[in-house]
Amino acid sequence: MSLQSHLAELEKRHEALDRQLSQIVARPSSQDEEIAELKRRKLQLKDQIERLRANRSSLH
Repeated sequence: MSLQSHLAELEKRHEALDRQLSQIVARPSSQDEEIAELKRRKLQLKDQIERLRANRSSLH
């Protein structure tokens, strides 16, 4: 998998988590643990994306 396609896949997963999180927060019965887990996963993906972008920039 190329760096660009890997980055695109991570961005898609990050956006999907963002949509899922928005839906869960909008529910009156949302669980704090579930929200915290989604936020943690979203932050991990964001960190991976930023590292890949930094690596890509240093290669040029």
